[in-house]
Amino acid sequence: MSDPLAAVAAAFDDLRRMSFASRAAGLERAARILEERQDEWAKLMAREMGKPVAQGKAEVVKCASACRYYADHGEAMLAPVVQEGAALLHQPLGPVLAIMPWNFPFWQVFRFAAPALMAGNTIVLKHASNVPGCAVAIARIVAEAFDRDDLLRAVFVPGKEVDALIADPRIRALTFTGSTEAGRQVAAAAGRHLKKSVLELGGSDPYLVLDDADLPSAAKICAAARMVNAGQSCIAAKRFLVAEDVYEEFLGLLAKELSDFVPGDPLDEACTLGPMARADLRDELHGQVIDSIAAGARLLLGGEIPEPRDLPYYPATLLADVKPGMRVFDEETFGPVAAAMSVSGDAEAITLANLTPFGLGAAVFSADEDRARRVAEQLDTGTVAINFHVVSDPRLPFGGVKDSGWGRELGAHGIREFVNVKTLRM
Repeated sequence: MSDPLAAVAAAFDDLRRMSFASRAAGLERAARILEERQDEWAKLMAREMGKPVAQGKAEVVKCASACRYYADHGEAMLAPVVQEGAALLHQPLGPVLAIMPWNFPFWQVFRFAAPALMAGNTIVLKHASNVPGCAVAIARIVAEAFDRDDLLRAVFVPGKEVDALIADPRIRALTFTGSTEAGRQVAAAAGRHLKKSVLELGGSDPYLVLDDADLPSAAKICAAARMVNAGQSCIAAKRFLVAEDVYEEFLGLLAKELSDFVPGDPLDEACTLGPMARADLRDELHGQVIDSIAAGARLLLGGEIPEPRDLPYYPATLLADVKPGMRVFDEETFGPVAAAMSVSGDAEAITLANLTPFGLGAAVFSADEDRARRVAEQLDTGTVAINFHVVSDPRLPFGGVKDSGWGRELGAHGIREFVNVKTLRM
């Protein structure tokens, strides 16, 4: 554990003194490496965690876009701000510990690493244990791009040793993406040692379909938003709150769209639904489905573990007539399961959307943009999409409220999370 920390701690002084132009050049080279070898990285993700290669290539390209965005705009975002009698400086904090998940094994790292490196921070990467190849690949990409291997180092330690990493005085801050429960533990450890932290945790994103929505378009978008990465995404659509006048019609359209997602080999370019990352995750999801059906939910699609059961596949599944108290409403469903319910109007949709401990993303579908915006402004989430699905974008801040975490990634807000805003009185 000590060698990687020693390396990044020593490298911090060099990186903080490196010009913005040199840091930007390194990120530009990283972007080129990512793009040129996207097939290789996509196949690596498919083998390690089951992501279809087409989705994997898109993920790698998005990483390249984040590198270029901060290479182009990072210096301006961190420029001194002159105020009357003072200047505000943005200076790097030091080595940052990044504890990252398996579901987007490249994007989750680069959306943090690109701004962190541009700001002058070095990185210790503790990646999920089931994507070690991705961790090694990312470290090598950064090493090749900057022509040195001590700006980002990957460590391979069990979860029980993470507290020791957080406690190490050479670590100045940390970022964590993962489950809410794990986030509580990380936050507690960070608090004990007074380390700055950014947490991006679970979500149970509500998608509100109002009575004037374009139903075919909404169904297509909702299905794609639910099924991305086999539903294993914190910002995947999870709960569908549909106006009662269009409820049954929308259910039929949504079922048809979901049925187009057929389990297949993630190494096949045509695959749209790969396996889940692990069999235990699949079994937990199936338990949520079975318990919700027993509580009164109506099964319209899927809901059965396919043979052979030793492979962690789960079909596109649609549950209707879901209510609070059912597991698929109360808990995050981390897999290809859509939970739909009828609402009497906008007010009930807003109430049910907010009836969750999570607050990451949401979407509203309506032909009336002003109406959609009025609804969106009452949703307790970090992001709301109107007539579209929630996506993270390098140009815009991303994060949640309530049990979905704190702090922001991406945009100008993201790069400023890990800097010391120093007031210089003159």
